[in-house]
Amino acid sequence: MDTVEASAARNHRLRAHHLDGRVLLGRVEEVVGACGVQNSPPGAWETALWNRVENCTLGAIREALYERKSLLQAWSYRGAPVVFPTDQSDVFLGSLIARAGEGPWIYTSGITGALDHLQMPFDDLFNRTKAAVGYLDGHTVRSKEALDATIAELIERDLPSDRKARWRDPSMYGDPERQTVGQAAVSFLLRPCSFSSLVVFGERQESSPTFTSFENWIGHAPDRIPDADRELVRRFVHCYGPTTLDSLRAWLGSSRKQARRLWEAASEEMEPVRFEGKTCFALSSDRESLLDASDCTARLLLLGVHDPYLDLRDRNVILQDRSLQKLVWKYVGNPGAILDGGKVVGIWKTKAIKGKIDVSMTLWDDTPHVKRKQLVALAEQYAAFRSLELRNFQLG
Repeated sequence: MDTVEASAARNHRLRAHHLDGRVLLGRVEEVVGACGVQNSPPGAWETALWNRVENCTLGAIREALYERKSLLQAWSYRGAPVVFPTDQSDVFLGSLIARAGEGPWIYTSGITGALDHLQMPFDDLFNRTKAAVGYLDGHTVRSKEALDATIAELIERDLPSDRKARWRDPSMYGDPERQTVGQAAVSFLLRPCSFSSLVVFGERQESSPTFTSFENWIGHAPDRIPDADRELVRRFVHCYGPTTLDSLRAWLGSSRKQARRLWEAASEEMEPVRFEGKTCFALSSDRESLLDASDCTARLLLLGVHDPYLDLRDRNVILQDRSLQKLVWKYVGNPGAILDGGKVVGIWKTKAIKGKIDVSMTLWDDTPHVKRKQLVALAEQYAAFRSLELRNFQLG
């Protein structure tokens, strides 16, 4: 059994995530298709492409998403909004559909309180939600709150009379003045509806997202891809290998049963390796890359919030100090990460106000003066990418 060193794994992952050097704009679908790009908070996918695409502009990548529609945004793994190539929707959506007996997704487990209050089984409510979401085949709804309310109203029309009052009761989740139990239940179930391409994101309008169906947005049903489930696992293992079944499960946000089924679909393409003191798995086709001791070009990078490279489960590979890990990976309000040679060496934050942007950075180790100058330049480049004026820059 081969042993993979942490430095070699970092180099491989940098290459897999297209962070070893920027690529031409014409390869944007390839870049986004590596493992999808999470878009929370809104705009996160744009920062991710800024780090990966040569001469990247907001206009060019938004054109791919909103006009050419070669890219698509929908709720995908972990129920998160993810941007991926439109022609690979079956990989990033369809493959995530759970089969009978596989248990709930982690992002729908919280619906139990609403189901108990409504006295309705999960499958019944899920089927009603999927039927109501068919409304989006001919409509576009602005804002997530409006979407929840619209679908909840459609479901209520066909509910038994003894359920309607409960459906309209104040929510036990969000603001009870603004959300009903029914709207909260819908909010949970829209994520798995997305896997059937029943709801996707349309073009953002000012500060609000819009929602419609895949077919209404693209003009046809999604293409079916043979072995889409295997392809999803292959991409995960390529980008985060060496890895484990548990890491896949956490990345997906699925039950262990579903994760195991997906894992086994690609198991013939994997081989065991020794990594970080335990047995992990990597694609056989990645063996040479993972055993390559030569370094990637040591790029200094400003990774944005929820950049795909940071979405690994073995965080110690890029940041060993657990106390510092808590500053990078938080429950809410994550900062960006300063990456040097594949390792996280600090964090950065921005604040935009009236056409200007403030950038603050915190480095944890002594950094050569030349790299500090590079960070100033990167901050200026990022401000220009956002069409903002760099007002204040702080480096501590």
